[in-house]
Amino acid sequence: MGLLEGQVMRTLGREIISTRQGKLAELAQIEPKLVMTTLAHHIDEVWLREAYRRTRKDGAVGVDGVTAEQYEAELESNLSSMLDRFKSGRYRAPSVRRVHIPKPGTKKTRPIGIPTLEDKVLQRAVLMVLEPVYEQDFLDCSYGFRPGRSAHQALDTLWRGLMEMGGGWIIDLDIESFFDEVNWSHLRGFLDRRVRDGVIRRAIGKWLNAGVMEEGVVYHPERGTPQGGVISPMLSNLYLHEVLDVWFEHEVKPRLRGRAFEARFADDAALVFEREEDARRVLAVLAKRFAKYGLRLHPEKTRLVDFRSPPRTGWGGSQRERSFDLLGFTHFWGRSRKGRWVVQRKTAKDRFTRALRAVGGWCRAHRHWPVPAQCLALSRKLQGHYAYYGITGNARALARFLYEVRRLWRKWLSRRSWHARMTWEKFVRLTACYPLPPPRVVHSVFRRATTP
Repeated sequence: MGLLEGQVMRTLGREIISTRQGKLAELAQIEPKLVMTTLAHHIDEVWLREAYRRTRKDGAVGVDGVTAEQYEAELESNLSSMLDRFKSGRYRAPSVRRVHIPKPGTKKTRPIGIPTLEDKVLQRAVLMVLEPVYEQDFLDCSYGFRPGRSAHQALDTLWRGLMEMGGGWIIDLDIESFFDEVNWSHLRGFLDRRVRDGVIRRAIGKWLNAGVMEEGVVYHPERGTPQGGVISPMLSNLYLHEVLDVWFEHEVKPRLRGRAFEARFADDAALVFEREEDARRVLAVLAKRFAKYGLRLHPEKTRLVDFRSPPRTGWGGSQRERSFDLLGFTHFWGRSRKGRWVVQRKTAKDRFTRALRAVGGWCRAHRHWPVPAQCLALSRKLQGHYAYYGITGNARALARFLYEVRRLWRKWLSRRSWHARMTWEKFVRLTACYPLPPPRVVHSVFRRATTP
């Protein structure tokens, strides 16, 4: 097959898949209570080929040790074999290899799951079938790991809602070890309401029971979603959709005396209430609601925040008591340039510190690199930081971050050798030749909001 012919075939395949997904979405939207019993027939070699294209191939290898280059060398036969095993039920989900990476600035580690490449491709293929169906069911308050939605849209919804209501009372939710505590029995019950295709459900069951390999030993948890799996965010979204979103929208809000809304990104959520009595009533039953489905709210991190708009003279006491963190930002009331009270956001203290420690560690490890290479790498890190934290009102924190990065860079340049002391004047001349990018606002509340 020539290069041009191959490109035409890939384009045709994507159009076929897009058409099939559109029909699935249309059917799910027209029939919101329809239970899908035949979905696996959509997954064929064209579907798997597109799933392979969408799968990241630069990650670490799983328990089988197969790299993307090795798998792609016999791609067609590998996909054909996987399709046959998937449809016949002979597919065996391999264990997820678990590694621990250090958390910046602490002695703690974070467990990371690494599935095999083939497993990621098949999970992607199943996700491509389930996504059009569940996207018609998920509510607008949910933003995490959904196509066309982002954390900044969740932040924008929260900001606009708070400004419209003039603040309110906020339940700052924190679920303990959510992804490790998802109850399989309840998850299967939620899946039964929409998807009962035997082939699809059998594959999901195998991924749940696949186990985790750590230091050569395989463990089989009795709850939780597949670590590092492509299918895991969708299953987790479905779980919280049923446990929190639907309950809050259809059972809680009709019983409230004032206005209320929710903004959720994966397991990070904020419930906003216009009236204090409504917020306290919901907080009183929230732990019981989550316990019914095997989840626990963190007793110290879950709290009720008085986030009402301050009077003209301002509030007394600590500002920290009247602020909350969500998605890496601290939300608080502050004065605008015209002197009005507005909801402002700044980089959360822990995120700021974590990002700086990561930069400092990089500078230390790469202090002997040529200066142009260091400048290029640090510029990319700064641009990545601005891409997420560059929101309206956060310019001061961005400028401070740039200052601290420059300070760290100078510190480790000074330690390249005994004779390489970098004075501030010398560093200023160096950065004139190799400048770092200035802060910039990427996400502005003054631009027209995009509809998800």
